[in-house]
Amino acid sequence: MFRQLLPISALLAGSAFLLFAGGINGLILPVRGTAEGFSALSLGLLGTGWAIGYVAGCYFTPGLVGRVGHIRAFSVMSALAAISILASLIFLTPTAWVPLRAVSGFCFAGAAMIVESWLSDRVDAKSRGSVFGIYTMVNLVASTGGQLALTVGDTSGFLFFALGAIFYCLALVPTAASSTTAPQPLVGVSVDLKMLWRNSPVALFGVFLVGISNSAFGTLAPVYADRVGLEVSTVAIFASVPVLAGAMMQVPVGILSDRMDRRWVLVGVAVLAIAAEAAFILLAPEDRAMNLALVAVFGAAIFAMYPVILAHANDHAAPGTSIQTSGGLLMVFGFGSILGPLLAGVGMAQIGPGGLFWTSMGAHGLLILFTLWRISRRAPVAEADKTAFVVAPPARTATPETAALAHGDEDEAAERREG
Repeated sequence: MFRQLLPISALLAGSAFLLFAGGINGLILPVRGTAEGFSALSLGLLGTGWAIGYVAGCYFTPGLVGRVGHIRAFSVMSALAAISILASLIFLTPTAWVPLRAVSGFCFAGAAMIVESWLSDRVDAKSRGSVFGIYTMVNLVASTGGQLALTVGDTSGFLFFALGAIFYCLALVPTAASSTTAPQPLVGVSVDLKMLWRNSPVALFGVFLVGISNSAFGTLAPVYADRVGLEVSTVAIFASVPVLAGAMMQVPVGILSDRMDRRWVLVGVAVLAIAAEAAFILLAPEDRAMNLALVAVFGAAIFAMYPVILAHANDHAAPGTSIQTSGGLLMVFGFGSILGPLLAGVGMAQIGPGGLFWTSMGAHGLLILFTLWRISRRAPVAEADKTAFVVAPPARTATPETAALAHGDEDEAAERREG
């Protein structure tokens, strides 16, 4: 394994720097914005702006790389991301922060796609699965580390804005210093909604609703934690614990979904999410221990949904289309991510912190009802026809290149690289 990782260690380091910076960037803005008195709606728009930029980055990065090459494109992305977080410190207004967050989302998607393209090109088919697992683990640790970094410093000054910019710049060093030949062109994104709906209505509608819920929480969880009285150090933990719980939940959920109808597993996980949401709304906990316990349950549920949906969609996908299916679902998730923070921001502005969980409960309630209806209309996939469940990183940080890296060479001849 060491011999396999050594040639790609620089790329893994670049990805780790990128995700560490992203973890800082994604948390310092709502924390500092709350301290500056920004409204919940304004802070929700940060998530909407980021999602718009991220979706645009997934669409336009392949063309940019085709024109100027991987290294130059990656350098542009890293530089602009560093500029955006520093400019957010200079212009402390929501009017400036929303478009700057969109720039950050665009650059983050583009940079991640380039790193993943490089990894996919450097790894052979036999070791691709293990490398993808290590890559996912590195990104999870780095992103969580970036968020937890806020527990050791003063968020009222310039420190974390500067630190985020430093790590965005550090991310370009491994690729800029690489002497290897550039990889193949990036995966192009195509969204065939008719094909996705025909294959699996549950996957298409479900991933949109999960995008609403997950993005709302990912953007406004720090705002909720602050408004119920948690300290800044706890706010960072409140944002990190759910992701870690979701990562741990994927293995048992994946095993279960391989043994029964994945739609029933999705319903069960959504019910668990609603139970946690109802507890937040009814109990309105203010102490640290109760909030962290409930958010761990909540995160275990919501961050385990996307891989189940993805596996269910691939069960119904035609041979050779898994990358197209994964990329399409990721884009639909992105569309939901545009709407989620906006809805939750309005909800929190109208009814208080609990508006965040009312938004998620509405999305998960619709998901349960629609999935149960589809179960009554369509028989489950035969066990022999199921694809293998793949542990997936949070969709909020995934790209079409992530799908190519995860699925290996199965679809590359059909889907990859039009140049």
